[in-house]
This record gives sequence, structure tokens and C-alpha cells, in this order.
Amino acid sequence: MSKKMLGVAVIGAGMAGRAHAAGYRMATTMYGTDLPDIRLVAIADSYEPFATDAAKRYGFDRAETSWQAIVDAPDIDVVSVVVANALHREVVEALLAAGKHVLCEKPLAPTVDDAKAMVAAAEASDRVAGVGFTYRRSPAINAIRQQLELGAIGGIRHFTGRYWCDYAQDPGAAMSWRYKGGPGSGVLADVGSHLVDLAEYLCGPITSVQGAVMETYTRERPVPRAATMGHSGGDVTGQTEPVENEDIATFTASFSNGALGTFSVSRVAHGHTNGLALDVLGEAGAAGFDLERPGEFSFAHGGQSDNNDGARRVLVGPSHPNVPGGQAMDYTSVGHGQNDFFAWQARAFLDQVAGLNNLPPLPPLSHGLHNMEILAAITESAHSEGRTVQVRQALP
Repeated sequence: MSKKMLGVAVIGAGMAGRAHAAGYRMATTMYGTDLPDIRLVAIADSYEPFATDAAKRYGFDRAETSWQAIVDAPDIDVVSVVVANALHREVVEALLAAGKHVLCEKPLAPTVDDAKAMVAAAEASDRVAGVGFTYRRSPAINAIRQQLELGAIGGIRHFTGRYWCDYAQDPGAAMSWRYKGGPGSGVLADVGSHLVDLAEYLCGPITSVQGAVMETYTRERPVPRAATMGHSGGDVTGQTEPVENEDIATFTASFSNGALGTFSVSRVAHGHTNGLALDVLGEAGAAGFDLERPGEFSFAHGGQSDNNDGARRVLVGPSHPNVPGGQAMDYTSVGHGQNDFFAWQARAFLDQVAGLNNLPPLPPLSHGLHNMEILAAITESAHSEGRTVQVRQALP
């Protein structure tokens, strides 16, 4: 496309919305200077104080109090959708119909049927439409993927992953959209979607899930007096509302290459604020990642001597994916973390829109649908005494 200025907006000024806004603010400072001029136009949120604060904080021109204002704005070309899952379909379909490029946060939609409709809308459009699986931007995760593709640890036998959080540990924490939506829309959709995506990113397609179990420990939560941001608390009323989805989910999976997977996700894991960790175990070695140490990964392979066996720590540096040009100081041991992943994702999205193709593209909405189908299979397994449920294979 031409080098015309691109106007950017973010719908949603909560925790993740601010991460997207900050990412766009940083995006032009990395990976070269070949982007068109970028104008940070608007932040929209139904709660005006959040929209105004985020717009001022991250350098956007204006604040809006409705997502429809973003749809109708002629000076906006590129939009991140970072609102409650139940709104994704309506917002994304309207944006695509208005000719906007769309980055939609995961999970793609509240239901598989909604996700299918969103994919159809994207396929009928000539705009770029991607889904935000942000951890795909991790240099460590991509370094592990490179080693797996090279066969450095032999055939994969076992993936094991956990994503443990504690944001729902307090039963007095206020009700929010995260606690509504029915089975499978709780911690499984919130963070389990990331873990499932990373498992397939590293190990290939999941063909079936089995042994799923879900549990909800806090059955009611107090109603907040005003809008809340992210997992924050705030004043509550004396009223309560029922929690509609799960606090914990565990399950196993089978991959097309014969590997097995074990998964555990929780939002009531005391002391684990954002505890994503995984290991890939192969015939001749192993690799691992822990988000609490994002600038490194562990690696072990059969070439080590018997008296020096075990995993070694590998520090991420400019020889690893996404690092060269991705930071002002792109050297080994220079720290980075999840906020950087959002910036790298924003830059990749803008590159796609501009037709530059310098960075790995965002997964398309069809991949978000595939992820939703796996989550639905896990939910079905949990509600049928853990029986095996087959997963439809995504198109290549």
C-alpha cells in the first residue's frame, strides 16, 4: 500500500488496552524506519475517565466514550480491540465493514459460532485482521521453536505447561466481565488460550483433549460501585452476583506428532501473579521457559557429558529472534518483558498493514477460531467426565 499516514486507535482503556496503546507508542522506534507516518488518534472506553487518562498518558489525540465513534472516524485506519470478550464479534464486524484493519485480543470470541462469523467477515474484507497471541513475540519462545525445528532435542514426547495467576484468590474482589460467560469462559479462555496457543506453536497441532476437570471456588462476587481496571479491586456494594465460569482447569492433550501434553491453568494460585511456564521434553533433550525470567530459556541436549548433564541457562541476545532492532539496547542480558511483547506485536501489525512483511505476521482470525475450538473441546471433556474429544484440524 502507499506510504500515507496511518491513524491508530485502541478500543478499551483497561489493563490490556493500555498495553496495546503503549505498544503503538513504541512501535515506530524499532525494527527500522520504513513505516508510513503513524498518528496516535484515539482511545475509546465507555468509562470516560479511563479513556481520557489513557489518551493523555500514551499520547493519543483524543478520547472517545463509544466504540462506534472509532468505527465512524475517517482519520482512523488501524484498531486494536481490547474489550470484554462478549463484545468482540459486534465490534470487529463493524470495524471490518468500515474498512479498518483490526487486531483483536484473544480469545477471539465468546463462542465458536461467533468466531466463525468473525472469520467470515475477515475473509470478505481486504483489510488485515489478526488475533493477539502476544507471547508469540517472545525471543526465548522463538529461540526454543528454532531448536525444535532443527531437531536439536529429537522427536518431541511431552509438553507440559502451566499458567497460574492469583487475581481471583480474594473472594471479596469485585465482579467483572471475566467472571461471566459460562463454562470455559473463565480462566481457560483468559489465560488457557495463551497456553494452548504456545503448545501448538512449539509442538504442532493438537488432535484431541481428554481428562479435563474444571472447578469454581468462589461462587458469588460483590458488585463494584464503579468501573474497575484489570484485576484491581475498588469499592463494592452490598450486593453480589453469581460467578458463571471456572477458577481452575486441568486437562491433557494429544498432538499430531504423537507427543502428549499436560496443562494446568488457575486464577486462584496464591503467590503466582502471572505464572506462565512450560517445558518441552524430547527424545534427546529438553527446553523450558518461565515468564518470571523472560530474558532466558533452559536447554539440555544429548551432547552433554555424563558428569555435566542437565539443563543450562541460555541468555537471550541479538542472535535470537525479535531482539535485533527490537530494543534501544539490543544486547545479551538487556532486560525485556511482556510490555515489550505488546510493542513488538504492534510493530508487526503495522508492518502487515503497510505491506512491508519484515516481521512474522499476526495469526489470522481463522487461527483464533481454531484456538476457540480447542477450548470448546476442553470444556466438552470437562462436562462429560473427562472423555476424549477430537479437535478439528485447522487449515494450513
